[in-house]
Amino acid sequence: MKLSGETLMAADEQAPARRLRVAWNIGLVALGGLLLALTFTRMPGLAVGGAWRFVAIGLMAFVAEYVDSSLGMGYGTTLTPLLMILGFSPLQIVPAVLLSEFFTGISAGLMHHGFGNVDLRRGTRAFTTTWILALCSVVGALAAVVLAVNLPKQAVKLYIGAMVLAVGLFIILAGKGIGRFSWGKIVGLGTVAAFNKGISGGGYGPLLTGGQVLAGVPGKNAIGITSLAEGVVCLVGLIAYFSLSQSLDWGLAVPLVVGAMASVPAATWTVKVLPESILRRSIGYATTFLGVLSLVSSIKM
Repeated sequence: MKLSGETLMAADEQAPARRLRVAWNIGLVALGGLLLALTFTRMPGLAVGGAWRFVAIGLMAFVAEYVDSSLGMGYGTTLTPLLMILGFSPLQIVPAVLLSEFFTGISAGLMHHGFGNVDLRRGTRAFTTTWILALCSVVGALAAVVLAVNLPKQAVKLYIGAMVLAVGLFIILAGKGIGRFSWGKIVGLGTVAAFNKGISGGGYGPLLTGGQVLAGVPGKNAIGITSLAEGVVCLVGLIAYFSLSQSLDWGLAVPLVVGAMASVPAATWTVKVLPESILRRSIGYATTFLGVLSLVSSIKM
């Protein structure tokens, strides 16, 4: 059977997408295995000071931020439990994570706009959504920071893990039957997600990105919106921590910022080239995985 020129052209166009899909899925599986291995294994070498510690923390931040900027989630949710396993305290981790995500969130949001993943020009729905999320998130972040010093950490991790897991499962099971967009859903998402962020350093991206997808926002738009809104929320949370006389561990913050910032260009380009259907499924699987990871790490605490 002889194929027409149009058929051959379509096949040629689909081949790179298939290869990219396979590579992306393999990368997600490999990353999931790595994170699980780190969760169950103490790595004493990372506890020592010096250049090795700087490089190791920077690499962890690079990988976590690549996932975060390409799927809209995963940075604080994965780094917080991993850094706790390595011996850092929550009050060391959270301000350092907030500082690094302030820089990467703003940078990633602007790069997503530049690559055309989301239109953040004034007057667009994405622009309005971003700032509504950011403003609503201020309330949740401030409330969370006040409570973070006193609430039991295990209870917080269980709560966030269960919520994130539920969102991920809804995305996977819903498939294309995603709900309609509404401003009420956006307001609720922004407030609850920022509460998660301020109280634990994680749980913002999975809920906000996954929740936007459930609310009918296209996956690429949801990722760009989450990145920029998260940068604003992290700045508010950081100011709140400083106002409560909390100190910043620069030995942890600097490698986090350097490693995370280095991954932003590659992550935003990845979102540009991946098909929307793959991104939506990846968001569902990543959200579910991070929910499970949070639950596992809370049980091990």
